[in-house]
Amino acid sequence: MSAALQITDLVAGYEPGLPIVRGASLSVADGEIVAILGPNGAGKSTLVKAVAGTVPVFGGQVRLGAHDITGKPAHELARAGLGFVPQTENVFTTLTISENLALAGFFLPRAVQRERISAMYALFPDLAAKRRTDAGRLSGGQRQMLAVARALVPGPGVVLLDEPSAGLSPKLVGVVFEKLADIRRTGVTLLIVEQNARAALAIADRGIVLVEGVPRFEGPAKTLASDPEVARLYLGRRDS
Repeated sequence: MSAALQITDLVAGYEPGLPIVRGASLSVADGEIVAILGPNGAGKSTLVKAVAGTVPVFGGQVRLGAHDITGKPAHELARAGLGFVPQTENVFTTLTISENLALAGFFLPRAVQRERISAMYALFPDLAAKRRTDAGRLSGGQRQMLAVARALVPGPGVVLLDEPSAGLSPKLVGVVFEKLADIRRTGVTLLIVEQNARAALAIADRGIVLVEGVPRFEGPAKTLASDPEVARLYLGRRDS
């Protein structure tokens, strides 16, 4: 399969000379779900934020399909076909669900915007039922669904998600990840940064373990999920 997203020798961080991502290379094939896992401080979130244009890139290259998107600002990336769901501040809490979705697609032709928003309501029925409710009044799971729906409105080919299960109950984690699997079936490619390794590997095709800013292990999700040494050293799990 062709690469929907190709990251080559990426160096990124918040301060020049102090990179957090130190030459990371990875690819995500068209239609794949890839989970980026690893210990706290490994650079997982910094990696996806650098790809999404919200953290400075100091070296390397990022390609979205055939296009070089290295270091482009976030608003240009949305138009180019890259969606991003941050871990926090990912919805406008004082706006309604309907207003949040409309704002996400403001640059689309009106008819296309209406079609995309209707598709989001079909995919997320809970949002449709509360479309006039302010986002700040939603439950944690509903707010995360809205954040994902906002990223999907422009019609991206690839979506990056930073810790989609953060702060959610185990039941809601399951609901969110079921929806992510549904989204992949619509043809969207997903790159997910996640601390909940078990939940992420349950829906992913491949897992990549990031350690000190570079990929250390990579393999099929089922293989990583069942590898006790990888789990013990890098995924925060202990053998029973």
